[in-house]
Amino acid sequence: MVVNYRDLDPQAWAELNFGDLDLGHAKRNQRAITTAAAFAAKPGKSIPQLFGRWSEVKATYTFFANPEVTPDDLQARHRELTMERLNQPGTFLLPEDTTEPSWSGKKARPGLGRVGDQNSTKQGYQLHTSLVVRWPDSFAPDEKGRRPPVEVIGIADQQSLVREEHPAGETRKARLSRARESEVWEAATRRIGSAPDNPHIRWVRVCDRGSDIYEFLLSCDDEGHGYVVRAAQDRALIDEPGAPAGHLFATAREGPSLGEFNLELRARPGQAQRTARLSLSTTRVRLRSPYRPGHGVGKLRPIECTVVRVWEANPPAGVEPLEWILLCDAEVTTFEQALEVALQYATRWLVEEFHKAIKTGMGIEKLQLETGEELMAAVALMSVVALRLLHLREIVRIVPDAPPEASGLSQLELAVLAEKTKRSLLTVRDVALALGRLGGHLNRKSDGLPGWITLWRGYLELQVLVEGVRLAHKLKKTR
Repeated sequence: MVVNYRDLDPQAWAELNFGDLDLGHAKRNQRAITTAAAFAAKPGKSIPQLFGRWSEVKATYTFFANPEVTPDDLQARHRELTMERLNQPGTFLLPEDTTEPSWSGKKARPGLGRVGDQNSTKQGYQLHTSLVVRWPDSFAPDEKGRRPPVEVIGIADQQSLVREEHPAGETRKARLSRARESEVWEAATRRIGSAPDNPHIRWVRVCDRGSDIYEFLLSCDDEGHGYVVRAAQDRALIDEPGAPAGHLFATAREGPSLGEFNLELRARPGQAQRTARLSLSTTRVRLRSPYRPGHGVGKLRPIECTVVRVWEANPPAGVEPLEWILLCDAEVTTFEQALEVALQYATRWLVEEFHKAIKTGMGIEKLQLETGEELMAAVALMSVVALRLLHLREIVRIVPDAPPEASGLSQLELAVLAEKTKRSLLTVRDVALALGRLGGHLNRKSDGLPGWITLWRGYLELQVLVEGVRLAHKLKKTR
């Protein structure tokens, strides 16, 4: 795999991703670069902690409060770079999902809505993000059953939506006529645009059960997007003439196993991380269209797709067996093709890691901005910064034996890291283990490579050490 290495130098990175913006004023454009570089150098720090002078802090608050500074405008250059990569030959996955950033406190923030259940007192909004990663040419799981590493490209689309409160006693007609939150998936298709009419370029939307929506699947077909979607609804099936042909789940479970493979499953609430032995089967189906206002059941065009079933035939005692029923646009008939679909769906977890990166790594829910518009603008900028966290972990797995400079660290950073950890840094893997050690990783063989949170903790610790070296050098020159 050819990797487009990203310079981890915060200033150079910020100029690349936030240069050439049009925010209505040259100083405003420059403030975007300055703020992005500060967040990149000190992820997780508050705005006052980013800058040493109050004038810089005030300028940043003023920047986010400006109505010209919108999420779409802030991400314009970054998305342009992302789309340039999407139009190059290769297979690109677009893992996407929605999260709800929230803020508590007695003071209401205008421009936010209720999040959580009916009893929640938190305010926030829905953040729907479509990431882009490049799928490798070789996609088999490694010896530990881990899904293949991918190159993190960027954000193709991000939408900020505020939940509206609806009056008690709302009529059914009014309820059906208003916009639905689920329309965000179809809207993402429109905003991303049509895939290139090029057989050497493939875009694949990779989504969880929330996207199992007739209009979304239809929009992917119309715009040339491939998809791997986990089914949530036991849809009715029809045959070629349109006669009933059973239901999705039963039909999927009738397919014979094409073979087995090992896959490492992430830890979930109540379940530890483990490696599962999984089976695969495929069946080509036609999904009957659902009822829509003005169109009865089956009156709209059906969706032809492949259902790939992934299941655990012999789970460990006391463990709930895994089963994914995946809808895929492509023709899938062989074990190798079905394995690729399963591993592409496993890569969807990256968007959940992204949500953790913006909340835990970047600390977006600690922002003290006063309005929803300001918070959304700040989160849009911080979302691009958060990708650096994911990129570092993936590149370690893609090119572990590359020279240490391929990690993106500067010569000074590498020298300080080697001195602090008393290690010889000959490869990217050596750099990752050293950063992980700074971040609390024990570096035992059984531990594997450090995760992105540990890597980034190590990176932050390294920045403190490097700043100390720079200050010491400056003091030495002044004496």
